[in-house]
Amino acid sequence: MANMYYAENPDSAHDLHELKVTLLGESFSFMTDSGVFSKKMIDFGSQVLLNCLDFKEGDTLLDVGCGYGPLGIALSKVQGVEATMVDINNRALELAEKNATINHVTPSIFQSNLYEKVGGIFNHIISNPPIRAGKSVVHEVLEGAYNHLVYGGDLTIVIQKKQGAPSAKAKMEDVFGNCEVVKKDKGYYILRSIKEN
Repeated sequence: MANMYYAENPDSAHDLHELKVTLLGESFSFMTDSGVFSKKMIDFGSQVLLNCLDFKEGDTLLDVGCGYGPLGIALSKVQGVEATMVDINNRALELAEKNATINHVTPSIFQSNLYEKVGGIFNHIISNPPIRAGKSVVHEVLEGAYNHLVYGGDLTIVIQKKQGAPSAKAKMEDVFGNCEVVKKDKGYYILRSIKEN
């Protein structure tokens, strides 16, 4: 049951909500539903992650496991990135499409199991990885990022210490040769690796 948002087509009954939130100093409205991650509020980890990101206008961004879209949409609107947003969950993606329209941004949004259908390379990859889908999935997010980044590009994730931050950090060091703890807040770690070579 805990796993249901990491499914292509959640079968839980619809339960639409509208969230009105401030992210990166701007007001946003998001539609959410049952069967998607963190439907009642923008989860704390995502907010900590957002507040650690400072991208340039026109930078390309891949949001892996975008859910109903708060991260990619906020970064598109406030920082002017060219966002690509993917998720395995079709219900989340329908919401992300609606939310992009509601918030007047035009990211590329499509269904993909992690990097399966993602082409091209990006300046930045971000993820609030689906911890409940298991460690192997989280590690696929970290490993797969490398080949989808430009040289000098970076992967930034949020993960709770008790849900595997130390092993994620070790994995990122293994894949990238570096990993910085950008921030720690209430047990959440923001980890960043740069593709140096």
